[in-house]
Parts: sequence; structure tokens; C-alpha cells
Amino acid sequence: MSANLQRTPLYDLHLELGAKMVPFAGYAMPVNYPGGIIAEHRQCRESAALFDVSHMGQLRLVGADAAAALETLVPMDVIDLAVGKQRYALFTNAAGGILDDLMVARRSNDLFVVVNAAGKDADTQHLLTHLGHRCQVVPMPERALLALQGQKAVKALARLADGVSQLSFMTGASFMLAGVECFVTRSGYTGEDGFEISVPAEAAVALAKTLLAQPEVRPAGLGARDTLRLEAGLCLYGHDINQHTTPVEAGLAWAIQKVRRPGGAREGRYPGADKIAGQLATGVQIKRVGLVGLERIPVREGAVLVDAQGHKLGHVTSGTLAPTVNQPIAMAYLAANHAILNHEVWAEVRGKRQPMRVTTLPFVPPGYHRD
Repeated sequence: MSANLQRTPLYDLHLELGAKMVPFAGYAMPVNYPGGIIAEHRQCRESAALFDVSHMGQLRLVGADAAAALETLVPMDVIDLAVGKQRYALFTNAAGGILDDLMVARRSNDLFVVVNAAGKDADTQHLLTHLGHRCQVVPMPERALLALQGQKAVKALARLADGVSQLSFMTGASFMLAGVECFVTRSGYTGEDGFEISVPAEAAVALAKTLLAQPEVRPAGLGARDTLRLEAGLCLYGHDINQHTTPVEAGLAWAIQKVRRPGGAREGRYPGADKIAGQLATGVQIKRVGLVGLERIPVREGAVLVDAQGHKLGHVTSGTLAPTVNQPIAMAYLAANHAILNHEVWAEVRGKRQPMRVTTLPFVPPGYHRD
């Protein structure tokens, strides 16, 4: 393991727990623990799993103009976001491509923003450059981030703070957990019910140990996090979405609220607005789709997709042999005229063609706790 990798506050705990550590986004991170990825995946689906996501970037946007300022960089409705509510958002570029995806929560005194680990330095600079004159952009390196995910996550966390059970999907509030104040949102990246917990870095190990002491909870690493999010049909930045894919092509137009769309009260006025408005009106040439393999051979990122005559139709962006679905699944970009439910295409894998069928996303029904 390279000595110049950064470490999260839980690094020593991961080693104690027997984690296999790998480089990820400049950090030494656990890919799995001794039980293995499939066991961790099932632990999350059936009970509760604890993930260290402290490599993610946490920031505060402070000031009366913060919400309006952020709307100049994202096509989402931030101004109308109520205190205690959270929203998925996208930074876009002038061509309508996605610079990164992020989560935004409105708190009484600020906007709480979580960005991806690989992009956090660029995202922080993006915010400072474009919004620094309108609001304070405050990075929060003094905070760690834990994700407690799974249908029994609420049972485990409610022992520490009963009030967390009152949260619904995509809401958040502050709670005292293991003697420290934490900001908790009922959200995550697994398709299951669960929570993301922003905790002071110096208290992260104690909180993690308290959570792991709950009978429902076991640790899980990046490997299971990836298979879980893929079954849930959730995009991974740099793979399923990037600066060349637009929200409409990526199937993320649901995240653009009516007030920001053409004809809405605050339409446009964000990077790439004209391109995205045009695609909302007339459609796109390529679309992100879900695929299931008709044979037991996994199809990985980068595999070329072709029609029966061998003409290229698109490419796979994420793929695995899915533990819950128990068959090969993938997300891919396909020519729009082939992105039709139950349509068959072929993936080129090591010189052979593997049949795949277009299916709906997600691959596994979500377990989110809604009102």
C-alpha cells in the first residue's frame, strides 16, 4: 500500500477487523473483510451493514444567498428545499455534461453538501470559484462519514437515538449518538433503507464500534457497496456518468424539478441549460439502460454492445454477477432506437458474444422508508 495514500479516521479499525485495503480516490479503503463481498452484500440486503465513506467530501454553504447561488451550478430546485430535506443534484458543464453528482441537505443555518471522493477537490474549487462571492464555502475535513445501510439499520440506530426512526427517505436532522452530535440523513447508496451519519472525526471510531456492537450490524467494504448500488441502478461517477453524458441521456431527468425546466418559474440559468432543455423537448440519441445477461457470464465495464449483425450499438459502463438477482447485470449506454424494454443485444466478451436483454432499472426493488 502506497505511503502517500490518505487514511480515514477508521483506518486502524479496518485493519483490526481484517479488511483487505486497496487504493481508492487517493485513500486506503477497505474493499472487503474476511467474510467476503457476497456475504457483506447479503448482510446489507437482509440486516444492516456499516460502511466507512469518510473519503467523501463534506462542505457547508453558508449565507442567505447560498441556495440561489447553488442553483446557478445545478439544474435542481434548491431554493424551495425545506429545512430538514435532502436532494440529489448534479453539477453540469457548458455542454450539459455532468461534472459530478452530489447530495444537498437544507439545515437551519446552511446547506450541507456531500460530493464524491474523487472529485471533492475539483468540486470544492468549482464552488469557491463560482459561488465564493455570494456565500461562504466551508470544507469540513474535521468530519467523518459513516453509512449504516439495510432494512434493520433503523432498529440498530434507534437504540442510540430513538428519534432517527421518525426520519423518512431524504430527510435529515441532528442527533446525539454515542455522546456526540451528528447530522443524520435517511439516505444512502445501496437501494436499501439506511442512514448516512456525519460525525466529528475524533469520535468516528467510538461511534463505529458502538454500531458494530449492535447485533444487526457487520462491516462492509467498497466491493459490496459497488454490487449493491449496481443492483439498485445507481450511477457511479466516472463510469455510468461523466462530463460527456447529460442528465437526460443518463436517465436522471427525474432529478430536474418542474420549476427548473422549460416553462418553469426558474428555468435555465445553469451551465448547459440550453442543451438539456433541447433534449428534454426532443429526446436523445443514446440512453442509459439496464441489461440482464441471458447466460451466466459476467459482462464488465467497457464491453462493446452490438446487434445481431455486429453493428456497434453502445457500451457497458458497469457490470457484475449480481448476488441478489443471481444473474449477470449491467448498466450501459445504448442507441435510443435499441433502448427498448426486452430488446436483445449482444456484449462482446473475450472474443465471444453474450446475449443480453434490456430491462427496467433498478434490478432490485428499493427498500427506502418513505412517508
